[in-house]
Amino acid sequence: MTDIISSILLGIVQGITEWLPISSTAHLLLAEPYLPLALSASAKEFFFVGIQFFSILAVGVLYFKDLSPFTRDKTKQLASLNLWGKIIVATIPAGVMGILLDDMIVARLQGPMVIASALAFYGLLYIILEKRHARRTSFRVTDSIESLTYRHAFLLGLFQVLALIPGTSRSGSTVLGGLIIGLSRPLSANFSFFMAIPVIAGATLLKMLKLGLSYSANEWMIMLAGGMTAFLVSLIVMKRLRSFLKTHTFIGFGYYRIALALLILIAEGVFA
Repeated sequence: MTDIISSILLGIVQGITEWLPISSTAHLLLAEPYLPLALSASAKEFFFVGIQFFSILAVGVLYFKDLSPFTRDKTKQLASLNLWGKIIVATIPAGVMGILLDDMIVARLQGPMVIASALAFYGLLYIILEKRHARRTSFRVTDSIESLTYRHAFLLGLFQVLALIPGTSRSGSTVLGGLIIGLSRPLSANFSFFMAIPVIAGATLLKMLKLGLSYSANEWMIMLAGGMTAFLVSLIVMKRLRSFLKTHTFIGFGYYRIALALLILIAEGVFA
């Protein structure tokens, strides 16, 4: 029962932090020691990829009408196929780099100092860019998915590569990239949701091929508890975030990231 509770709590952490610009990887790595799971090493590795996969299932449910090409309406079908084309283009940079650097990232870049540095750096960047963006009153922004070009998609994909470093935040780097290249916050956030689908689905497939699926019934139960929780929480958070970004900036998240980075550094004894 303790393992199920830990799994559910980790699913909640994943469901919240995957979509907010505060780094799900950082929060899961920080929470893991306090929420132990009775899983083998390979099952635990698959668990963390699996709860991410359940998170993106929520994207498919929430945006089914936009993403599904299976409709008799030719206009909607073409719009959906065009959207998938942009998603694929945006996925290429992070997909290639993720395959090449996965083992190195796991081995060398998941330490607390790396996470704290990324949290603080991008937190400061959020604050600076948002304040700069607010002063550009005459700046024209792209605010509809139809107006998003393939060039925009590829550039957002390049920004998503930054999120391979733990502590960065995939959604945060994408939305910041969107602000830099002239996209509105809601559009950048929505497209970052879409971009998560092939990236996380691909990562899940690679882990399945690498680790296999030979786990005990108890391990599967623990993994499913976390996955279903991540799915349900993701639905709620994405709905709220879409509304939030219409009237709010990332400045509050920037201060949160800096505060969390300082707490990590204090815990590591950096200021002792």
